[in-house]
Amino acid sequence: MKRLFITASGTGTGKTYVTSLLIRQLRARGKSVRALKPLITGFTNSTARQSDTCRLLDALGLPMSDETIASVSPWRFAAPLSPNMAASREARQINLKEVVAFCHAARNGPEDYLLIEGVGGVLVPLDDQYTVREWIMILQMPALLVTGSYLGSISHTLTALEALQSKGIPVTGIVVSESPACTAPFAETLETLARFSGGVRIQGLARNADIGNAPDLTYLIDPAF
Repeated sequence: MKRLFITASGTGTGKTYVTSLLIRQLRARGKSVRALKPLITGFTNSTARQSDTCRLLDALGLPMSDETIASVSPWRFAAPLSPNMAASREARQINLKEVVAFCHAARNGPEDYLLIEGVGGVLVPLDDQYTVREWIMILQMPALLVTGSYLGSISHTLTALEALQSKGIPVTGIVVSESPACTAPFAETLETLARFSGGVRIQGLARNADIGNAPDLTYLIDPAF
């Protein structure tokens, strides 16, 4: 089973769209996929159908139900805040060991690929001690970094890349998802990132591109393991 953790430079960059696109492209090639978003904030029963979790279920070809939602996102919080803040609003605390155990259990499945989508950005806190970066480190998974093209994203992207690589996390590529109403030139942003990213593969992606017109992202999974 090949494994990949999809993380981001920050929230709202398009992680779920990229994860969903990867699922659909892999399935179109006859590959079986398990996808998880273990932690999700801003989730309520009334808006579940529009949630990131249900977007992943749709890409997997699975119906929305209490069971399938729990199978993808066991830790759900209502407040649209960082996980540590959202959990505290419900007098709860995220136990990273339990989250890691859930992810490890998925590695034993029969699927060809396991995709794990993170929450927020690389350094968003999960509790009082750990961030998403520690989560990835413990899982020993390579990461795909999803970023935006807004003004300022170059620095945010390179900072996130440094945060991952400084801890020995392999980064298989950077997907730059075009930000809405962006004033920075998209092509020039990609070129600049390519010059400063130390050879990490850069892939541009039009915002919410139709799957039929979207570039093939599956090459960014390798050298996932």
